[in-house]
Amino acid sequence: MPHHEFDVSKCIPERKLHAVVKGAEEDLSSVLPLGYLNTIPGTLSERGCAYCGAKHVIGTPMKDVIHISHGPVGCTYDTWQTKRYISDNDNFQLKYTFATDMKEKHIVFGAEKVLKQNILEAFKAQPTIKRMTIYQTCASALIGDDIAAVAQEVMDEMPDVDIFVCNSPGFAGPSQSGGHHKINIAWINQKVGTVEPKITSDHVINYVGEYNIQGDQEVMVDYFKRMGIQVLSTFTGNGSYDDLRSMQGAHLNVLECARSAEYICNELRVRYGIPRLDIDGFGFGPLSDSLRKIGLFFGIEDRAQAIIDEETARWKPELDWYLARLKGKKVCLWPGGSKLWHWAHVIHEEMGVEVVSVYTKFGHQGDMEKGIARCESGAMAIDDPNELETLEAMYQLKPDVIFTGKRPGEVAKKIRVPYLNAHAYHNGPYKGYEGWVRFARDIYNAIYSPIHQLALLDISKDEIPTDNGFVTQKMLSSSMVSEEVSSSTTLRQYTGGFDSVTKLRERVYPAFARQTVNTEE
Repeated sequence: MPHHEFDVSKCIPERKLHAVVKGAEEDLSSVLPLGYLNTIPGTLSERGCAYCGAKHVIGTPMKDVIHISHGPVGCTYDTWQTKRYISDNDNFQLKYTFATDMKEKHIVFGAEKVLKQNILEAFKAQPTIKRMTIYQTCASALIGDDIAAVAQEVMDEMPDVDIFVCNSPGFAGPSQSGGHHKINIAWINQKVGTVEPKITSDHVINYVGEYNIQGDQEVMVDYFKRMGIQVLSTFTGNGSYDDLRSMQGAHLNVLECARSAEYICNELRVRYGIPRLDIDGFGFGPLSDSLRKIGLFFGIEDRAQAIIDEETARWKPELDWYLARLKGKKVCLWPGGSKLWHWAHVIHEEMGVEVVSVYTKFGHQGDMEKGIARCESGAMAIDDPNELETLEAMYQLKPDVIFTGKRPGEVAKKIRVPYLNAHAYHNGPYKGYEGWVRFARDIYNAIYSPIHQLALLDISKDEIPTDNGFVTQKMLSSSMVSEEVSSSTTLRQYTGGFDSVTKLRERVYPAFARQTVNTEE
């Protein structure tokens, strides 16, 4: 696995240690790109900060909470609405964001009075919301405002409200991953155990590391409820503040995104003895294995298998339709964190695409090791690339599509490479059986877009064809498959609706008899 040096970064020789090309049958532990280090001076990173990791990634998906940043308004604005973490309470956390709007004068004279005033005004403006999270920023951390003391003062004056304080200023870590750790530990230190849960099932879980991007959480919770499992809390997508205060009552922590939330799972195991089970909601195979593992833990394997059989029969013919048309297409898998290794193998196995590159902005070397292990030989692995490096990689690798965030995605479009939003999705959810077909559909739409085909023409020098006539995606993709496949009566395109989530909120679930009943309830 030789290190790879980008031409654009030869003036920064340290960058050579942050990129490798995967060789055949190599020991992954011997040579990995360096990761989770401070950005090298001279290279422009696209990372988020520790404050962003705490508020934007983990904190804000809590649905019934006023999220207020104690700092300049730009901090809260930058972390507002860029991820589609929807909720079943009319998306309150997406509609509003709050900030104390610190100015230069507050840096000189302090801003604790301004903070208290803003807290009171926020509760007055939202009288039905009685819970709040306050996020520290670089500005308020540097001047030493005692946010916890102000929060306690308000709670003493208003006994019906509860406030959580997250001290994770932007400089608290080399990337947003540092903020993940800080909010995990702060939550268990301050809030877990302060509410007693109401247990209604023999099988109770915390669903951890899930942020309900376009409904991912609601899809997975639907499976759990169909198995007779009570989801006590979700950390934190579509999660309720008070439910998350009762995490100590679960029998099992089901962990999805290990990079952002393994810390609280590990602490719940140490402090309350709750075991941790890592799962994967992406892809038919990994999801089926995950449901089986949860079923095995609780002794309800038959319930899990019934769901797997039903969902596979419904959606597999549609996934196979896309597999036939995506096979051999090249993708740069540049999602940021855990999707690096959640997706690397399964998009190849179940959609046929070839992963030619993986990268992460804030992942640790463990993330990169898992991702590299799961992608094909010859793939380029990059830690924290800058814009010029991503451009050079795309020119060299010539991918058919990239999966990444909005900023590098917009750069890719400028050089005529389509992208899918790996952070907030294009038309999600992508978890679950139907969600995985939606993902395949979005990849297909990106690659075979007739508009994209036109974009590949350089009107300054290419001859413009005038005899092609009207072209559709299906016409373009049909040339890639055999007549037998194109005329199949069993394979079909996605037949789900535009909104696959709202209907789940009205679903009635089977009532499973309890074997043990808590007489104290």
